[in-house]
Amino acid sequence: MNDTTGVLVIEDEAPIRRFLRVVLEGAGFTVEEAARGREGITKAATLGPDVVLVDLGLPDLDGKEVIQAIREWSRVPILVLSVRSEEAEIIAALDAGADDYVTKPFATGELFARLRALSRRNVAAAAQPAVITVGGLEIDLAKRLVRLNGQVVELTRKEFDVLALLSRNSGRLLSHHDLLGTVWGPAHRDDVHYLRIVISHLRDKLGDDAQHSRLIITEPGIGYRLIF
Repeated sequence: MNDTTGVLVIEDEAPIRRFLRVVLEGAGFTVEEAARGREGITKAATLGPDVVLVDLGLPDLDGKEVIQAIREWSRVPILVLSVRSEEAEIIAALDAGADDYVTKPFATGELFARLRALSRRNVAAAAQPAVITVGGLEIDLAKRLVRLNGQVVELTRKEFDVLALLSRNSGRLLSHHDLLGTVWGPAHRDDVHYLRIVISHLRDKLGDDAQHSRLIITEPGIGYRLIF
């Protein structure tokens, strides 16, 4: 996070916009605001923000439509802030192209942590490194090779593909549908048991305890994120 990071807040409630401006500017971000979905889409296109925060309950468009519109031309990180906490809503927003989801009310510390993670992922995606290092874990995307503390870890093709996808999106919450659709194909987007088996095998091979995970974090009923 740095003092040049620009955040576009798309939120129809003025008190929440004011609150976000105060806390974000206090943390060194620059802030632009939009009170309606179409206005937000226009500002996202013309201002080129580093991160977009969007509410789902906008007066003119559903927030998911805003996300889809931005995704037609931009990979800017999008974080949803919404009172909608239903699993189906979270999955739908992620499938529309959101990178992460925080329910209202939220703690500012959590918001800043999610923003920092998205900022790191955005920088990493722009650089497109061939080798990603996470502590003692080394993922060579070009050679399809994984080492843990210098030792080669034997992974199946699907295990490597899931780990590679998570590593390319470090910090970002990927839904079950995202992972299944990308790794297994669109016909398997609902076959969550495939994914659970692969994640379980990855944790075993990487020494990542599911009960106290420090690497692959489970968001119950929604998906997974890789923490660097």
